[in-house]
Amino acid sequence: MEKVAIIGVAQTKYMRRSPLSHDEMAFEVTNGALKDAGLTMDMIDNTITCTNDFWDGRTISCMTITDATGSSRVPTTNVEGDGTYGLLMGLMRILSGYHNMTLVITQSKGSVGIPGLITNAAFDPIYERVLGLEAISSSALQARAYMTRYGITEEHCAKVSVKNHKNAKNNPFAQIPLDITVDDVLSSRMLADPLKLLDCSPVSDGACAVILASESFAKRASKKPVWVKGVGHCTDTYHLGDRDLSDVRALESAARKAYQMAGISDPTEEIDLAEIYDAFSYMELMWMEGLGFCGRGQAGDLIDSGATELKGGLPINPSGGVLSAHPVLAAGLARVAEVVIQLRNEAGDRQIEGANVALAHGIEGACAQGHCVFVLERA
Repeated sequence: MEKVAIIGVAQTKYMRRSPLSHDEMAFEVTNGALKDAGLTMDMIDNTITCTNDFWDGRTISCMTITDATGSSRVPTTNVEGDGTYGLLMGLMRILSGYHNMTLVITQSKGSVGIPGLITNAAFDPIYERVLGLEAISSSALQARAYMTRYGITEEHCAKVSVKNHKNAKNNPFAQIPLDITVDDVLSSRMLADPLKLLDCSPVSDGACAVILASESFAKRASKKPVWVKGVGHCTDTYHLGDRDLSDVRALESAARKAYQMAGISDPTEEIDLAEIYDAFSYMELMWMEGLGFCGRGQAGDLIDSGATELKGGLPINPSGGVLSAHPVLAAGLARVAEVVIQLRNEAGDRQIEGANVALAHGIEGACAQGHCVFVLERA
């Protein structure tokens, strides 16, 4: 089986309200990824788009960006989920042997909808939707379950927010770089106990694109390929009441598959940095445990140690993470793009020196029902 490489990436600047339309954002990152890879559109033989009718406010919304992404001329598939799952689909297409160059495009304009109503629609219409559950209130339930089970404090979560907003000051794509303190986070407006305003990611507009290539094409077409070494994904039970919200077994399963494929036995020692999907501050702590960076209930100690800081032994979200910009669907693929930039030694002031192996992570569904993990390696 041939290896697969990422040979081109592009992101827009993430902002609260972009002046660009859905297709204009998609067009910008399509051309940006092609330029980054040194390709022209006629060299792409298939595309994967990631759009969602609810977030885009129109039926079959993927059809509105087919011309902007070149999808009208090649086989294309739309994934109504996080961009990491779109990347997984693109990876499988190349590994099938039928395609050599895949363009994956994600875009989101959270500013044009009402996130609370949109995320409420993800819940079961009979038993859960009528309760008014949506992304923030359901995540508050998960945060409280996790914190109570393991003794994680609000201060631990606040330290995640302080770190990631500070990291965002070095990221030109980030939406809200901030100098804040733990007290600032703790005193910010309560949205749903225990989640306060600065524990939560913002509403964002933005887009991201990634180009995948088969090994033979990557070696001919690219001087800076980043290789996909491992991937894993797993989905938990749908109904919140049927899940232990403090448990990370789905992520553990996804990470285990990715590590096995990549030949990693000790992720703490063998992974140089990670970009993980921290839609809320507590999530970074939970996901660090699920990814095997520490034991269950030990993420508070890890954040206290400073190991996850930009200059620490295991930097987490040097880009500022999703807390600093949350374009739904594009946020996971942005984690991949940030890892690629790091492994190419092109991350500027947020560069992690000597980065050779890195992890990117995306989530799907309420309270991270699904997880997708990629392990990438410098050429």
